[in-house]
Amino acid sequence: MFRLVLSISVSVLSVVFPVRWVAAADRASGAERPNILWITVEDMSPTLGCWADAYASTPNIDRLARESVKYTQVFATAPVCSPVRSCLITGCYATSLGTQRLRSAFPIPKKMKGFPALLRQAGYYCTNNVKTDYNTSREPEIIKASWNECSPKAHWRNREPGQPFFAVFNDMTTHQSRTMVWPYKQFQREVQSHLTADQIHDPSKAPLPPYYPDTPLARKTVARYYDCVSVMDQHVGELLKQLEEDGLSEQTIVFFYSDHGSGMPRHKRALFDSGMHVPLLVRFLSRYRMFAPAQPGGDVDRLVSFVDFPPSVLAFCGVDIPDYMQGRPLLSQYEKRLRDCVFGARDRVDEVFDLARSVRDHRYLYIRNYMPHLSYHQPSWWPGQSLFRQQLSQIALQDLDAMPQGVRQYLNPTRPLEELYDVQTDPLNLHNLAGSKAHQDVLGAMRHRLHREIVETRDLGFLPEEQVWSRLATQTPYDMARDQQRYPQMRLLDAASLVGTGPGSIERLVRGLSDAEPGVRYWSAVGLAALGRKAKYASTALAQTLEDPSAAVRIEAAGALARMGESSKALPVLVTALQGRDISASLHAARTLELLGPVANPVAPAMQAIHQRMKNRTDVGMFVFFATDDFLKTLAEP
Repeated sequence: MFRLVLSISVSVLSVVFPVRWVAAADRASGAERPNILWITVEDMSPTLGCWADAYASTPNIDRLARESVKYTQVFATAPVCSPVRSCLITGCYATSLGTQRLRSAFPIPKKMKGFPALLRQAGYYCTNNVKTDYNTSREPEIIKASWNECSPKAHWRNREPGQPFFAVFNDMTTHQSRTMVWPYKQFQREVQSHLTADQIHDPSKAPLPPYYPDTPLARKTVARYYDCVSVMDQHVGELLKQLEEDGLSEQTIVFFYSDHGSGMPRHKRALFDSGMHVPLLVRFLSRYRMFAPAQPGGDVDRLVSFVDFPPSVLAFCGVDIPDYMQGRPLLSQYEKRLRDCVFGARDRVDEVFDLARSVRDHRYLYIRNYMPHLSYHQPSWWPGQSLFRQQLSQIALQDLDAMPQGVRQYLNPTRPLEELYDVQTDPLNLHNLAGSKAHQDVLGAMRHRLHREIVETRDLGFLPEEQVWSRLATQTPYDMARDQQRYPQMRLLDAASLVGTGPGSIERLVRGLSDAEPGVRYWSAVGLAALGRKAKYASTALAQTLEDPSAAVRIEAAGALARMGESSKALPVLVTALQGRDISASLHAARTLELLGPVANPVAPAMQAIHQRMKNRTDVGMFVFFATDDFLKTLAEP
């Protein structure tokens, strides 16, 4: 929530206000500065009436849109909340900080206190109601420095008289828990009960995208999502009413946005536009409307990324921008420094391992999957509690060949190595053009642009968590990434790029197993595991790797051998890692065993024991519980 709010205000402020106004803000007294209200909602795509969605019922947001500038090309930096929050509070990509994986709890440099701390120094009263989840071990320090108040009662009304405020309100009504995961009766009791009978959406009229099968349950789930959006709209209206009652409407710039795409399948956790594209509305004060890039009710199609928000807000408020921030302040519609593309990153979410990167401009979306052997629809404990997602899993196992192309694209057990979509002619990203001869020049240009971004931002995704921890010493991942000895990025990137390239790469992968760099050995083992039985003749080299000093290498090598039919060698190695002290290795082993399926049944007692140990954990151990719980359920319900 917090990150969403931050992203909106920053991007809008920086995009809209000219340099001369920023300088004026720097000289202005606190009383002359505008208040800033961020209304952030969770897990919601642009499914609003003001975005021409006829099925949506959002009268309060539609009214706000008529008074605001609508930014139509705003994108999250990740399709899940915690890495986005990390970006929004620091002004750095999570992949540059090492905070891209959920609950990994890596430290970040102490100089990164959270940008609201700088606003506080400039006289602003800063409140957050209430979500933080900044995905770093330094979260308590960041909260203390950033917020005058961070609680369910945090409100601009608690400030000193006349003090300007920056207030964040996060609404969870559209969160995946409400829209899909909660039992339906709980949803009815806590959400749908706030709607009248005529406000409840009719499932028979639900607009199903072509990547969903047309089933009663699919329609019921989509209608449920839209009911959540309607209730959220009521909450937005109540907050705007409070602002008006306090006589602050003409002194406050209002932002409304979402942290990433909806929590529905193929949205949250995916780098498609359905997971990354978000709505953003900014209502400007009448006295500052001359600086807006469009009239009230108008659209602006410039590309905006969440990483631009913190530096833009600081520039707007006349506060110096720290040199570590990676976004670009969009100070004026007159400047020619508008962003020409945005970037996205998908890494481990909960117990689900993955690595993918994306770049998008106004015309094309390019996605590079570094683990293409894993499905978009991987087993996942938390969203897997949804009946709709369970139905999709059944279809994937039983009826996939009979499904339309869009459904197969999402449920297929593997993914393409590269994906390229023309977002103008194919806004739902259904038709992959990576193999099109007519698009090879575009493919090459987008591939090069993404590679350059990965290198320039020192993307930390190419080392497994266990290896990051082992080489940190007293550094943070951010510092380590700038040390070529500790993080030989180009070598790691080359090794990762071999995964999914086919049997022709087996010899290079085998050589990589004996490389001096543990990260190269890791990716070589991943590449052989992805090939499965096609890499059978590499089993001897993999067996020798079972004693590798790196747990991540041992785990991937063991998983590869188990898929080749040599589980007697592999399972003891996985159990040892599962039971060890390194929680990141335990999670890696638990997930590997879960995905092996019946091959791993002999280790059920070990999985049951670790399942009990992790039952009440709230750190990464919680995800070990997720993986073991799903594994044990498959034993009871094959």
